[in-house]
Amino acid sequence: MVGRTETLDPDASAVVEQVSGVPEWHTLSVESARQLEDELFGATRTTPVDYTRDVAIDGPAGDIPLRVVRPDAEGTLPVVVFYHGGNWALGTLDSVENICRAVAARTPAVVVAVDYRLAPEHPFPAGLEDCVAAYEWTRANADAFGGDPERVAVAGTSAGGNLAAATCLYCREFDVRPPDYQALLYPITDRDFGRDSYVENGDGPLLTRADLEHYWKLYLRSPVDDQSPFTRVLRAAHHDLPPATVVTAGYDPLRDEGAAYADALAEAGTPVEHRHYPSMPHGFLSLADDVAVADEAFDSLAGDLC
Repeated sequence: MVGRTETLDPDASAVVEQVSGVPEWHTLSVESARQLEDELFGATRTTPVDYTRDVAIDGPAGDIPLRVVRPDAEGTLPVVVFYHGGNWALGTLDSVENICRAVAARTPAVVVAVDYRLAPEHPFPAGLEDCVAAYEWTRANADAFGGDPERVAVAGTSAGGNLAAATCLYCREFDVRPPDYQALLYPITDRDFGRDSYVENGDGPLLTRADLEHYWKLYLRSPVDDQSPFTRVLRAAHHDLPPATVVTAGYDPLRDEGAAYADALAEAGTPVEHRHYPSMPHGFLSLADDVAVADEAFDSLAGDLC
């Protein structure tokens, strides 16, 4: 059973208390929210790796910046194309680097982070187009950084989980070779604010119902986009998709739609590992340095990606 069957983990609660004075994301201008996210997450580099390397590739509307993270590991490694969270409007290569370092070192794998175009300047489908292009480029060029072109996964947190799922759906619909695996970490999969998890966790911590309502409006251009299987991915058909890990958290407004996505994959015959952490808040994998449950969850995720 998913849900708030446990109290908020004490270690996670201590971290939440440290940021209790931070304004909710929807109350800030997009520019201020972007700056705040970089201040909170962009300076952290706790996991050592062999190297990081920034490259730019040709995209559908200009260059797409990527950051390649290579762990200190020998041989040809699997590759993970990683899409950051931030409600499709926030996030940078700096803000996502620490979680990419952790994925790279624990798997081990080469991780390629994608700086896709952001709303509201670039609403749907701009970000998804960049994510698909970055995945295809990575598959074609994996050997340039010691990656295995036969083992390429996609992964993402929150809105990045939505984009990872949408990338898999896009590949199926348009006859592109699909990723070999998808890791969807507390993903946005629908726009239904009546679910129990929105009622229980509408005020957070770390992400609120008002945040999600606000940023959905920035991401979508029209009612047509609102019905697209590439935005509300839970409404898509889920057959013939890559095997998946779906991570959900009990204290997350996105909990129920993430669990529903895992169920939809399973019902369609897609192999799926649903890892639910009832005492964790949204975004908890970024707290692995301070929260023991998050640290253990990271190891489980790495095992799935191997």
